[in-house]
Amino acid sequence: MNMKSLILALVFMVLSYSAPAMAFTGGNFAACDAPQVLTYIQKRFTWTDRMLLKRGLAIDSIERPHAIRGRNMVASSSVPRLYCHGTARMNDGHDRPIWWLIEGGMGVAGLRDNLEFCISGLDPFKVHGAWCRSVR
Repeated sequence: MNMKSLILALVFMVLSYSAPAMAFTGGNFAACDAPQVLTYIQKRFTWTDRMLLKRGLAIDSIERPHAIRGRNMVASSSVPRLYCHGTARMNDGHDRPIWWLIEGGMGVAGLRDNLEFCISGLDPFKVHGAWCRSVR
């Protein structure tokens, strides 16, 4: 991996893990299909692609958003987590599986909720592991 690719990978990883979902607040844990959740995912993906990856891709819509695992599924964790799944309709005509995770109170300084997402086949640096494993 050359130095430019390594720097881009690190920037992508930091932005993906540190960017809070600004539409959320600690007191309003969002649902998988909440409009602010879907809008955030679309805007964040477009920004990341335009600024870092430069593939010309965007999410036109997210279809059939639904929860696949509920809150506090891990008994040893007090962090509410909601695992979600849907289909991302892309501007290139392809439909791709998309997974996202909403974590209550895990944003910057614990003041907001955090949202992580991954689209199958579009995580070139494997930020979320192979096959989007960390958000499934």
